[in-house]
Amino acid sequence: MNPDVLVPAAHEVRIPCGDAWLYGDLTVPAGAFGVVLFVHGSGSGRHSARNRLVAHRLQQAGIATLLFDLLTAQEEQIDMHTREHRFDIALLTRRLQDATTWAVVRPGLQQLPVGYFGASTGSAAAIIAAARLGRRIAAVVSRGGRPDLAGPVALAAVTAPTLLIVGGADHGVIELNEDSLAHLRCEKRMAIVEGATHLFEEKGALEAVAELAASWFGTHLAHREPGGAPAVKA
Repeated sequence: MNPDVLVPAAHEVRIPCGDAWLYGDLTVPAGAFGVVLFVHGSGSGRHSARNRLVAHRLQQAGIATLLFDLLTAQEEQIDMHTREHRFDIALLTRRLQDATTWAVVRPGLQQLPVGYFGASTGSAAAIIAAARLGRRIAAVVSRGGRPDLAGPVALAAVTAPTLLIVGGADHGVIELNEDSLAHLRCEKRMAIVEGATHLFEEKGALEAVAELAASWFGTHLAHREPGGAPAVKA
């Protein structure tokens, strides 16, 4: 991984998801060996500064990234007042699966193994989608996530190597992640960033997350044969 590698500019894409179109930012470094889809948490979006920092580190490592809005503009307006969509894990999972279907047939991405980076409630959607798609998903990373919301059945069904990253001062969420780790039957690890709270706002905390994610995806996306276009309709 070379932090001095020049990263190409992201370009905006439109992703068909059922009856909706979602906007995303796609960045594909030269010679990319994998693609990671970001699944943001409740009340967030593709412009999340935290996810963008992690995405930039992955791009430097030679990994393509897709950050996209899980909700339409109208849904976001409704959610600002009712919060009815941000915890709709079923909706977020369907959107992630549709985005995965779009990504794996896009020129330049077809031959790339796929990973998921989930945050907060988005981690649950990443876990469920990974469970449904099986070996078509090569790796999963959760940052300050709620994988417990995916449920024990989905957790046990995941085959992709999964890394759970939690802040050392994120009390309550640590225990939820420990419980989730126990249900996972795939290759798994839990990493605690000492002194970090839920949003990893402390100095150096988010950079530590980025390094952990880059290492995990670098290990599990490199030398992995792509699984082909996923049949995501369950």
